[in-house]
Amino acid sequence: MYSHVTVGIGDFGRAFAFWSAVMEALGHRLRFHVPQQEVAAWEPAGGGRPLFFIGHPFDGNPASAGNGQMTAFLAPGRPVVDAVHALALANGGTCEGPPGLRPHYHPNYYGAYFRDPDGNKVCVCCHEPDSD
Repeated sequence: MYSHVTVGIGDFGRAFAFWSAVMEALGHRLRFHVPQQEVAAWEPAGGGRPLFFIGHPFDGNPASAGNGQMTAFLAPGRPVVDAVHALALANGGTCEGPPGLRPHYHPNYYGAYFRDPDGNKVCVCCHEPDSD
């Protein structure tokens, strides 16, 4: 459905370190990293799309987080949701909702919410039953 998602950042080095840790934990690989242009993108482990980009806004204005906007990443299991949330917080993110079931979405929805260092809201979730 999606070609790519882009989030605006302020400090490329900080954002790249943050998102590299999150993407690695989710099993996504770096597609490209152009430090001179301060842009990077990750792709699914098998390649192709969708891509997830970080970079400065094209209009040259400071990046700002949108109210009501959120990027949600699918995790292969609940332990990955837990691990990504912990990694995000350890790398400068802030908690917007700890890992846990959200049965008001559906009985197996397990998710966690955080903001990256630039304030972009992120969700990591799993829709599968617990494998234990």
